[in-house]
Amino acid sequence: MSARDEILARLRTALADSPPPVRVPRGYRRVGDHPDLVETLVDRLEDYRAVVHRGTGALHRLLGEIGRLAVPTDTPAHWLDGYAGELHRDAPPLSPAALDGLDAVLTGCAVAVADTGTIILDAGPTQGRRALTLVPDRHICVVRTDQVVGLLPEALVRLDPRAPLTWISGPSATSDIELNRVEGVHGPRRLEVVLVESGV
Repeated sequence: MSARDEILARLRTALADSPPPVRVPRGYRRVGDHPDLVETLVDRLEDYRAVVHRGTGALHRLLGEIGRLAVPTDTPAHWLDGYAGELHRDAPPLSPAALDGLDAVLTGCAVAVADTGTIILDAGPTQGRRALTLVPDRHICVVRTDQVVGLLPEALVRLDPRAPLTWISGPSATSDIELNRVEGVHGPRRLEVVLVESGV
């Protein structure tokens, strides 16, 4: 008998009288009960040190501060109304070095979870590819009010699990063993969310 066979035989013997698996209850909440989902989302985003703006007017003022901006190829034209800076559409795909040299990226999102303050991108319309939102130091994300849900289970039913999902809960940050927070390690150091009405 080889050493491998002996180890496996001992494992089988040790597990022979193990109790049956415990049934795990799955009675968790699937629908949120927050009276105002948008305000809950704003509260969580601000707690994560994201900056929240409201309306397309605020978006246009914000973009007026940006010199070099990257956008997905299908960015709605009215989001960029009056933008006079250097616009870089991601077609052909911008290189990591080119993305790193820009001031900001503007995208939409797939869904936002009020309870956790999480914005989820799935590379769908207005979102672009993953690198577009991870390399520039500043991410401006437009969230429509009809994209805000209460809880994670509500968000999951809107997403394709095969899509490349990016989950964003505030600016990229990490802490060392002494809990010193460092921002911008794994993605944008600044996250700005612009809330707009449904259909905008």
